[in-house]
Amino acid sequence: MMKILLCPNPDRDTGYTLTACVADLLLRNGAEVAVCPVCAGCLPALPVISGIQATRLCDELKNTPDVVVTFGGDGTILHAARVVAPSGVPILGLNMGHMGFIADLERNECGLILRLLNGHYKIERRMMLDIALERGGRILSRDCALNEVVLRGIARPVSVSIFCDGHPMSSFSGDGAVVSTPTGSTAYSMAAGGPVVDPDAENIIITPISAHVLYARAFVLAPDRRITVSASGLETRSAYFSVDGNDPVTLEPGDLIHVTKSQCVTNLVKISDRSFYEKLYSKLGGRS
Repeated sequence: MMKILLCPNPDRDTGYTLTACVADLLLRNGAEVAVCPVCAGCLPALPVISGIQATRLCDELKNTPDVVVTFGGDGTILHAARVVAPSGVPILGLNMGHMGFIADLERNECGLILRLLNGHYKIERRMMLDIALERGGRILSRDCALNEVVLRGIARPVSVSIFCDGHPMSSFSGDGAVVSTPTGSTAYSMAAGGPVVDPDAENIIITPISAHVLYARAFVLAPDRRITVSASGLETRSAYFSVDGNDPVTLEPGDLIHVTKSQCVTNLVKISDRSFYEKLYSKLGGRS
C-alpha cells in the first residue's frame, strides 16, 4: 500500500477543497493518506479532511511516506523541499499558482495522481545549493536552496563583488545578484535577464540584477565551483540576502555569502506527458 502525504497551502487551496478531493480519490483507490500543511502555523485552522486529522510535516516524514504531494505554487514546493530533501522522499507538485515551472500537474489534472498507485511515473533529481553566511570570520548560518539565493540592495544600488574559487570574477554596482540552480533559472534569475538552463543539468548560474555597467553578464558555471558574493558600502547603504524567497536576512559590512553545490537533491515526481520545453513554451506566451 502506497503512503502519500498531502501538503496543502491554505492560501492557494482555499477551504482545502482540492486537497479533500484528492484525499478521497486516493483513499477510494487503496492508498494510505496523511495530511499536513506546508506551514506548521496552519495546523490549528486545518480541518479534518476525509476523516484524516492533520499532523506536522516533520512528524510524518519519520514515517517515511512514499510521495509528498503539494497543493500550491512553486513556492509551496520550495518550502516543502527544505524539509523533505534530506530524507530523499520525492515531491509531486500540483500547481495552484501562476507560472508553476516546478509543479508537474495543473489543478484540472488531479485525476492523474492515480498513476502514482500504478507506478506510472518517474523521478527527476534536481540539484540544490548549500549557502553559508560568514560574519566576522565565522559561519553564522547555513541554508539549502532548490531555486536560488539572492543578494539585493534595499532602496539604493549596492556594490557587488563575486568570487569563483577564491578568484575575482565580477564586480559591479546594481540592485544585486542571483545565484541559482538550473531549476531556479526560470525564476528570479530569468526575470533578471539570466539564461534558461535545462533543469536536468548541473550548473551554478550567476545573474546580475539591474547592473549599472554593460560588462556585467550572467555566468553559467560548473557545479563544483565555490562562489562567494559580498556587498560593499553597507556602512551607508542596506542590503539583504534571501534563500528561495524566505525571510530576508539583513547583511552587515564584511559579510560573505558562500555558495556551493549541495549533497542534497530534491526528487521531483514526473507524471504528466509534458516535457519541460513544452511547459516553458506554453507558460511564456507560446501556443499551447
